[in-house]
Amino acid sequence: MRGPEELFEQLEAQLHQQSRPPVHLWSPESVGRIDIRIARDGSWHHQGSPITRAAMVQAFASVLCHDEDGYALVTPVEKLLIEVEDTPFVAVDCDTRGQGRDMDLMFTTNTGELVMADDAHPLSVSTTGRGAYPVVEVRPGLTARIAQAVYYRLVELGVEEGGELVLYSAGSRFSLGSLT
Repeated sequence: MRGPEELFEQLEAQLHQQSRPPVHLWSPESVGRIDIRIARDGSWHHQGSPITRAAMVQAFASVLCHDEDGYALVTPVEKLLIEVEDTPFVAVDCDTRGQGRDMDLMFTTNTGELVMADDAHPLSVSTTGRGAYPVVEVRPGLTARIAQAVYYRLVELGVEEGGELVLYSAGSRFSLGSLT
């Protein structure tokens, strides 16, 4: 039977093997709109119907970006704007290694992406018309809302520092907000 440390190392290896198209390098001249919507629960819809094929959702998610025009699916020749109700991803699981200041947090999104909370992928609290909720940055401009069950787990892992609920991951300090 494998221990938690070995499982976490496997997750880290997968994280480093993830490859995504270089959408940040593409500047297509053709810009349009497609009737794709990412619902608050992370489900993808095309023309009002759910996209049920996980491989298709993962393919679309791999070319998703966010810029001044909004959320879009980008290829080298075309940029198609889509609707995102809340955040484009949901962090549905979190694996941990270590504890306190030596802890690492590895999130899994609803599309299967792995994200280690660190300086490049910070945990923060987003405030919108729907209230405040924790998010982790998946890629520049793209965040994952932390699912409620995962958030409760983070609260259990957090420590109180100066009236704030604080978590550490990969040597970085993240505040989930005031405890008062």
